[in-house]
Amino acid sequence: MENKKMNVRIGSNPKLIECFSNTLNIKKGDMVVLETSRGVELGQVVSFSKNTKKVSDLFEVKRIATSRDKRVNDLNKSKSNDYLVKIKQHIKKLNLEMKIVAVEFTLDFKKIIISFYSETRVDFRELVKTLANDFKMKIELKQVGARDVVQIMGGIGLCGQECCCHKFASNMEPVSIKMAKQQGLSLNPTSISGLCGKLLCCLEYENSAYQEIIAQMPKINSLVKTPDGEGKVVFNNILKRRVQVRFEDDIKEYSLSDIKFSK
Repeated sequence: MENKKMNVRIGSNPKLIECFSNTLNIKKGDMVVLETSRGVELGQVVSFSKNTKKVSDLFEVKRIATSRDKRVNDLNKSKSNDYLVKIKQHIKKLNLEMKIVAVEFTLDFKKIIISFYSETRVDFRELVKTLANDFKMKIELKQVGARDVVQIMGGIGLCGQECCCHKFASNMEPVSIKMAKQQGLSLNPTSISGLCGKLLCCLEYENSAYQEIIAQMPKINSLVKTPDGEGKVVFNNILKRRVQVRFEDDIKEYSLSDIKFSK
């Protein structure tokens, strides 16, 4: 069987893991068991991939999850709240400034992965020793950023919909203030920031469409020919593809298709 490459989502992490299998007849949506750098884990196949990476650089799917695998995974999840309470107690005793974002276990319950957020660097070595002694299992503490917190925990964005980063975005691309300017948005931080306090992810999603339209629009203060004569461009409505043109004593609006660029 030809190597089948796929993207798998594990637990609460929206970021996809690239995997492969050359023996299993796997379908989209299947739950599978694989061994990652964290250990043995259960995940769901989200999509198939045609990436050019060597299979030696990908994680191998060991098997399609059985009903027992799924029961064990559900049991592990049910224990997370109890462990969360204990972890918070230890953090309080050690007086550490950190917020726990997620508590997850490997499928074999040999390792606990704790994601946390802090605005400063945290020395958690003593915490790791304490937790390992208490839980009798391997401990992995992972500090995540503000955007990662929302991506893992989710929430409702300014648009009234579930945050894109949690719902479907597996990889978060860089977002810049230039994108907001290109899209003609108010630069008020509360208008262009998400729950994480960073620039909205959707600015990046829509940026290529805006760039394509902007390339077709006349520049502000340039001269254009209209059905009413030549005038100067004072405003571009990018989404409606309309242009406001100033004449000697009036301003009129035209569809982009009704104007011609002056040489």
